[in-house]
Amino acid sequence: MKSADSIKKRERKSEKFKTSLALGFFLAIRQIKRSSIGTTALIVFVMTLTFLNLVVVYGILVGLIQGSVDVFKENFYGDISISSLPRKEYIEKSPEIIEIVKGLPWLQSYSARYTKSGTVEGTYKERIDYTEKANIAGGLITGIDPIREDQTTQISKFIVEGRYLTPEDSDGVILGANTLRKYFDIDSAELPLLENVNIGDKVRISVNNNLKEVTVIGVIKSKAEFDSRIVMLDTSVRNLIGRTDYNVNEIAIRTKPFTDPYLVKNALIQSGVGKTASVQTFEEGLPKFLKDIQDTFGLLGNVVGSIGLVVASITIFIVIYINAITRRKFIGILKGIGINSVAIEFSYILQSLFYAVMGIILGMAILYGFLVPYIDANPINFPFSDGILVANLGETLVRAGLLLIATIFAGFIPARLVVKQNTLDAILGR
Repeated sequence: MKSADSIKKRERKSEKFKTSLALGFFLAIRQIKRSSIGTTALIVFVMTLTFLNLVVVYGILVGLIQGSVDVFKENFYGDISISSLPRKEYIEKSPEIIEIVKGLPWLQSYSARYTKSGTVEGTYKERIDYTEKANIAGGLITGIDPIREDQTTQISKFIVEGRYLTPEDSDGVILGANTLRKYFDIDSAELPLLENVNIGDKVRISVNNNLKEVTVIGVIKSKAEFDSRIVMLDTSVRNLIGRTDYNVNEIAIRTKPFTDPYLVKNALIQSGVGKTASVQTFEEGLPKFLKDIQDTFGLLGNVVGSIGLVVASITIFIVIYINAITRRKFIGILKGIGINSVAIEFSYILQSLFYAVMGIILGMAILYGFLVPYIDANPINFPFSDGILVANLGETLVRAGLLLIATIFAGFIPARLVVKQNTLDAILGR
């Protein structure tokens, strides 16, 4: 018998709660319809800006580094990189490894490079006083097959002066922008830079006391590794460093779209490449400082976004509180005629959610309809990267959810404070 009574009580409570929610929904719709259009538009505008602050500031901060990461991958590293083992000067058995790479079914392109530390000296013919410091810059002398390199990293599109290498440029050189003072003006004794060197000038390459006079045919500025290198034909660098065994120092591999890089890595290791060389995916080879900066900027973005979330919550709190205070007499009358506090509180929560949802919808439209396509087409030109706006849909929806949760609390608390007041005092305005 008690069990039947308790079931009936639960059913009555459930029906009462459903009725309260339905009534709260009716009151919320009525309140929104009767509110000032200007006030509603202003609140929705504030919520839109808050949502964009949550997403865009984080996206720009992360995108600043993501631009560097993307350039590093697309225009230097590739999807897979093969390099020399620790304490080895070059990749042993490189010709055999290259044949294995060529046989990969996932291969789109590859580039094998010779590298050796050296210097480049400019205006040496005009030098009269040998007590003065020579016009020298250091860097990694890099020998490439210009056709394969461009197929793999598209570096020809980053030539800012002159032209790209051709297979006939045995006496030509492309200088990275970070070796020239006019592009990288940093006053440091530890980082000498070339001055007064232009396209068509003769410069002198020095590697292990071997000298070669070459002509500057281009300058590359990719905001990636090539900016600090001195690029020549692979045949020229091989002769300069005395490498007769065709063993290279780096092999960048570009795989076909949607290929799992770890599948390719494992295939290379199983083919025996791992015995004489180091095989890494792009994620494994990403420099640690880029990973650390990514994490730091992500944290900063979250902090800034959290401040925006707090500001939005306070804004909604104030709006709902003022709304509830000015309608305190009306709320007292509602309570006096038997409408319970749940319905009244729920109506104000729904009003808060209305503002937040409208702001999120408008913000999403601005974000994906304008900001993301525009910044993708016109990256933000930072000194060390082309910044993009990172706005993954999943992360955006999470931030929208956080804003909705904050809005629910911001709407409930002031409504609760007003509804708890004595009914008679509310009606009489005391």
